[in-house]
Amino acid sequence: MRFRTVLFDLDGTLIEHLPAIHRCYAHTLPQLGLPAPTYEQVRGAIGGGLPRAMGRFVPAERIDEALAIYRPYWDATMLDDVTLMPGGRELLEGLKSSGVTASVFTNKHGPSGRRICAHLKIDHLLADVVGAGDTAWLKPELEFTEWALARLGVQAAETCLVGDSPFDVQAALTAGMGFVGVTTGTHSEAELRAARGTDIFPGLPEVAAAWGF
Repeated sequence: MRFRTVLFDLDGTLIEHLPAIHRCYAHTLPQLGLPAPTYEQVRGAIGGGLPRAMGRFVPAERIDEALAIYRPYWDATMLDDVTLMPGGRELLEGLKSSGVTASVFTNKHGPSGRRICAHLKIDHLLADVVGAGDTAWLKPELEFTEWALARLGVQAAETCLVGDSPFDVQAALTAGMGFVGVTTGTHSEAELRAARGTDIFPGLPEVAAAWGF
């Protein structure tokens, strides 16, 4: 294990939260007179932050209206069926026991991410949890990555980002971090490789095995 710090994306990487996300879209869009999206449509839309994803379903001038419906329902229901990805807890425990710092670096709403990590009882295994709304930036903007690394007091060269999307690949490459991809989320191995990701695994147990945990 050559990295001293590992940043984890949340949705599709460290946690499975798509059922809850789909439920919130299906709750929101009909109230705007729009059809409820399918599970696969939501799966293909997420990434890059909620306003961007919502823009895949509603006109730009109605995004704020949609978010005003979505967010309260999300706050009330987001913990109902969130789960850790297989091998997630074991990998975090292995990193901590080896002296490697783990942190969450996500485009999910930051306060939501912190609630979820506490709910799943992994917050004690994480040095930090940062996400959308904590700054003006999102992945893959370099400023967001540098801000997250500065909070931890670590260098990009000694850090690896584990994620499931081209946004994660770009964030890692732009900042000079290592990257490990998993195909448990919204993108295939081919899509991650097309984004210039090289180390791609089926899931977190395979990442742990590659790192010797």
